Amino acid sequence: MSVTVRVPAKVNVQLAVGAARPDGFHELANVFLAVGLYDEVTATPSPDGLSITCEGPDAAQVPLDRTNLAARAAVALAERYGRTPDVHLHIAKDIPVAGGMAGGSADGAGALLACDALWGTGASRDELLDICAELGSDVPFSLVGGAALGTGRGEKLTELEVGGAFHWVFAMATRGLSTPAVFREFDRLAEAREVPEPVASRELLGALAKGDAEALAATVSNDLQSAALSLFPELADTLAAGRAAGALVSLVSGSGPTTAFLARDAEAAEALAAALRTSGTCRDVRTASGPVPGATVV
Repeated sequence: MSVTVRVPAKVNVQLAVGAARPDGFHELANVFLAVGLYDEVTATPSPDGLSITCEGPDAAQVPLDRTNLAARAAVALAERYGRTPDVHLHIAKDIPVAGGMAGGSADGAGALLACDALWGTGASRDELLDICAELGSDVPFSLVGGAALGTGRGEKLTELEVGGAFHWVFAMATRGLSTPAVFREFDRLAEAREVPEPVASRELLGALAKGDAEALAATVSNDLQSAALSLFPELADTLAAGRAAGALVSLVSGSGPTTAFLARDAEAAEALAAALRTSGTCRDVRTASGPVPGATVV
């Protein structure tokens, strides 16, 4: 017997970042939108203890030891229910690695849900979300999906209404970016100014509720974008190429280096993707729409 869970990527349509807290994290107002690029995590009983395999784009960059969030999720669930994590986890990867789209977090949420189903632990949604929050700031949203406002360090979620589908194009960069490194650069760049408290934009939340792509484009923001561009200046060329090709808005996705472009509709997204593929500014281009559901047993 095995259990497979499909988990989506995310794009941050607002990422407001406060000053560093004493614990090293930052207060956030983080508006997540789950989009239709997916990893799949399959859990299978294993008499030899915990093991991980991975296939797909960038699979060689995925750690196959207990530092992997999928492994950590299996261990956390097993410890909570007093059992050993005797499971093999296979990750079929389609979300970019180190791309600012929560691929690692998706794998953690996927493994947690898959192991819960495989072992019949019967954990409540709140228990699963509690474990997710222990694993990482983005992991709870990977479980929930749809659209949500994340506060605290991003782990405290308020689900949001969305009035329609939004069509996105994602450009994959030639190398990755470390999320901690981007936050450190944010702190360095913010040294000479006072960092305001992060607050969700009412206009942005209204645009999501209406399903209005042009209104959303006018209100998206990412406080980490300057830090990502400081560490990876070539991303500016990708952002400019997307704007020139007709994107309603272009931005760095989360901590980067994946760049995200909002299109008017599905047809416009395909045309934008074709232009970016020939721009010479990125290594791959994908289209996806959202919101989509979070981690789901398939």
